[in-house]
Amino acid sequence: MAADLSAVLNGTKALTSHLSRPDLPSVKLSLDQIEAQSRRLVPRQPGTSADTSRANYLLAQAHVDAPALANSIAHLNTQTTFSPLQALQDTDVAGYLRHAHEQSLISTIEEGRRETQEEFYRVLEDRGRRDWEARKKRVFEQLGTRVGGENRAVTELKKSTHGKNLLSASAGPAPSLQMQSKMMAYDRVLSELNTARLRGTSFPIVHALIQASLSANPDPRSLQITQNFHVLSKITGEPPALPPIAHAGAHILNAPLIERKFARAYLGDPESRDAIELRRHIAKGAREALEEQYWDVVERTLQARPTEARLGGDPSVSNKIRAYVLVRHYRNGEWEDRIELVAGQPLWAKLFYLVRTGHAQEALEEAMRYQQAIEHRESSFLSHLRAWVESPERRLPKPHRDQLHAAYNAHMLHSSIADPFKLALYKLMGKIDPARRSVAQVTVTTEDWLWFQLAMVEEDEFGGLRGLAEVLLSYGERHFDGAPGQKGAKRGVWAGVLLMCGQFERAVAALWDHHETEVEAVHLAIALAYHGLLRVPSRAETSDVTPLTLSPTSPPALSLSTLVWRYVRQFVRMDAREALQYVYCVCLSADQPNGVGREQVENAWELVRRIIVLANTGAAWEELVGGFRSDGTRFSGAIEQCTTLLKLEDPREYNEQILVRAAKSSEEADRIPEAIKLYNLAGDYATVIGVLAQALGNTIAQPSVDEKVRGIERTAADILRHYERTNRAVGKERDAVIRLLRVREAMDAKDAGRVESALELMQSTDLIPMDGDVAKITKRAEEFRELPDALQRNLQTFLTLTMDVLATVHQKTKASGLPDATRQMTLASLRKKSRSLIIFAGNLKYRMSPDVYSYLARLDVEIAL
Repeated sequence: MAADLSAVLNGTKALTSHLSRPDLPSVKLSLDQIEAQSRRLVPRQPGTSADTSRANYLLAQAHVDAPALANSIAHLNTQTTFSPLQALQDTDVAGYLRHAHEQSLISTIEEGRRETQEEFYRVLEDRGRRDWEARKKRVFEQLGTRVGGENRAVTELKKSTHGKNLLSASAGPAPSLQMQSKMMAYDRVLSELNTARLRGTSFPIVHALIQASLSANPDPRSLQITQNFHVLSKITGEPPALPPIAHAGAHILNAPLIERKFARAYLGDPESRDAIELRRHIAKGAREALEEQYWDVVERTLQARPTEARLGGDPSVSNKIRAYVLVRHYRNGEWEDRIELVAGQPLWAKLFYLVRTGHAQEALEEAMRYQQAIEHRESSFLSHLRAWVESPERRLPKPHRDQLHAAYNAHMLHSSIADPFKLALYKLMGKIDPARRSVAQVTVTTEDWLWFQLAMVEEDEFGGLRGLAEVLLSYGERHFDGAPGQKGAKRGVWAGVLLMCGQFERAVAALWDHHETEVEAVHLAIALAYHGLLRVPSRAETSDVTPLTLSPTSPPALSLSTLVWRYVRQFVRMDAREALQYVYCVCLSADQPNGVGREQVENAWELVRRIIVLANTGAAWEELVGGFRSDGTRFSGAIEQCTTLLKLEDPREYNEQILVRAAKSSEEADRIPEAIKLYNLAGDYATVIGVLAQALGNTIAQPSVDEKVRGIERTAADILRHYERTNRAVGKERDAVIRLLRVREAMDAKDAGRVESALELMQSTDLIPMDGDVAKITKRAEEFRELPDALQRNLQTFLTLTMDVLATVHQKTKASGLPDATRQMTLASLRKKSRSLIIFAGNLKYRMSPDVYSYLARLDVEIAL
C-alpha cells in the first residue's frame, strides 16, 4: 500500500516537470501560506485607495452613500429572509399558521405570475407562427399557387413586368380535373338555390349538398364530410324535399320558411329566451344526428356478422338491439365483466343502446316487459324512465331527480361492480355529475362521447352548450382529427364536433384550413348563412389573413365575402357566370344588425365588379353585363336579371353601383373597350365619349397598331354612328373623337400610298389652317389651346403627318407628267399650305420639341424650292 502511495506522489511531481524553469526559484509554500502572502500584498498596490475615493466621489454626486450601502450589505443576514418580520414565540400557533398562510399565498401568486408569463410567451409565439403561416398561404394564393409550390410562384413573379401584376391580378390558379368535377357537383346546388330565391320559394340546400357530396366524394374516407352535412340537416330541421315548383302557389301557405329562419335568435342577444331555445335545438339536432349514425352502425354490424347476431325473423328495433348487444358483449359463451343480467337478459345494455340509437319509447316498452324484475332491483327506475321519456326536453322534474341522485349516490357512485350501462342511464336521466364526462365501456368512441355530452347538456347549468364548446375547444383539432400527415388521420371530424356544439364559424374555418376540404367549407358556410346560422364580422373587424375573426368581447365571426372570393377566383375567368352564383349568396347576411348587413351587400357589389373586370371578353362577357343589338336595342345581362339577389332596388342603383364603378375599374385596368361598353350600358354617354377621346389620343401616336387599338377604333365608330343617329353627347369631346378617327384614316391612307386622300382627310379635320391667312392662322393657334386634351397633346403628330403628306405630294407632283401650268399651280398651292403650317407651328412652337420644329422647317424649305 505504501509503495502504491509513493508511486502516486512521484507521478504527481512528474506532472509539472515540463513547467520548471532553472532561472526561477521554486516556491515551497502551502496554500494557506500563499493566501496570507497575497492578502499582505494587496494593500501595497498603488492607486487602490485613490480609485476607491474617486468612486465614492462620483457616487456621492448621484446622492448614493457608498459606505453606508457597503456597511448594510456587510451586515445583511440572509438567514432571516423568509422569517416573519416580528419574531414568533414557540407557543404562538396562530401566528405561525398566519405566517405560513401568507407565505403560501405569496408563493402561489409568484408561481401563478411565472406560469402566466410563460403561457403568455407561448401563446404569443404560437399566434405569431399561425399568423405567419396564414399570411404566407395568402401570398402564395395570390401568386397563383398553393403553399408547397414556392418555386413556381417565385418563377412567375420574376417573369412579371413589375412583380406586382401577379399580386394585383386577383384570379387564382386553375383547379385540377378532380377538383373541377367536385366543384361542378356543388355548383349545380348553388344555381338551384338562387333560382329558388328568385322565385321567392325555399330550397332544401343542406340535403342537396348531401347528395352533391355523395356524388363528388366516392372515397369512403370522405364520408365524414357527408356526415357533417347530415348533422347540419338535423340541427336546422330542414325537410328533405319541398313541394314541386309547379304546385308552389298552392302550397305557399304550407311551405316551410327556411331562408334566415334562425337569424334573429342566433345574431341577437345570446342571453335571450330565443337564443337559449336555439342552443337547446342545436344540441337536440346534433344528438339526433349521432343517434341516426349509430343506428346505421348497428345495422351494418348485424349484416356483417349474422352468425353471431342470431337475429332470426323478428325485424323489430328491440330484437336488433338484442342481437347487437350479443355481438358486442358476448364472448366465448360468457358476458363481459360487469354486465348485469336481469331475468337472464343484459337489460341495462339493451335499454342504453335503445336510447343511444334514438328509440327512447322502445326502451320504455322494453323496460315494461321486465317490470317485475326491474322493480325487484330498482323500485323507482321505471317511474323515472317514463317521466324522462315523456318529457319533451328530456328533463326530469325535481322530485324525480332528487330520488335518482339519492339512489345513484347510495348504490352506484362508489361501486366497482355496478353495470356501466345502468350507471350511464342514471347519469343521463338525472344529469348527474356532468363534469365527469366519460363512462367506462360506454363512451368508447368519439361519437359515443359526444352523444353523451350532448345528452347531458343543460342550458340552465354548467354553461350549457357554450360550456361544452369551451371544453371541446380546450382539446383542440389534433385530439379529434389527428396530427397533419399522421397515419389514420381523418379530415372533418373536428369540424363536425364544432358543428354539434354550435361553433359554426369555427367549423367552416376548420375545413377551410385544409386544401382538400376547402370546397366543402365554402358550401357549408353558404348553407349556414341561408339558415341564418352564420355571423359575419364588420368591415373594421375583418382580417386580411384569415376569414375567421376571433374577439375576446364578441362571438366568433366568419367573413363570407372573403371565403367566397378566394374560392371563385380560381375559375372567375373561365366561368364568370358560375362565380356570380356564389357572390349572390354574400347578400344572405344583409339582415345582420348594426350596419354589418349593409356592408355585406356592398362587399357583394364589389365582388360583382371584380368579376366583370376579370372575366374574359367576348360574347359570354356581354351575356354577363348586357349589351346592344345591331338595331340599337338594349338587352339585359345575367347580373341585371338577378338584381333582387344583390339587394339593388332600381335600375339607377344598378347603373351607379355596378356598371359605372366596374367601368372605372376596367378603365384603370386598361380594358378600354369593356369600360366604354359599361359606360354606354349605364347611359353615361358623355363619359363614353370622354373615354373614347382619351383612348384614341393615347394610341394615335403609336408607330405600330395592334388588334386592341383596332378594336377601340371599331367600337368608337359604332358608338359614333349610334350617337349621331340619336343626337347624344354633342360637344367638343365628340368632335375630338371624329377628328381622331379621321387622323387615323389619314395615317392608314399614307401608309397605303394614297397621299392625296390622306391630305384631304387631314384638311377635313380642320385642325391645321392651310389657307395662308396669317390673322386667321394666329386666331386658330389661340383657339387650339381650348381644344380637348386628347387633341392638344398630339399636336406634333398632326403637324409631322400633314407635313410628310405635303412633302410626298410635292415630290409626286414635280415628277408627274401634268401640263406645266397645272403643275405650277399645284406646287404653289402646296407651298402655301406648307407655309401656313409653319406659321401655325411657330405660334405653338413651345408646345413641341425643337427637333420636331426643325424637321418641319427643313421639309418646308424642300417644298419651297
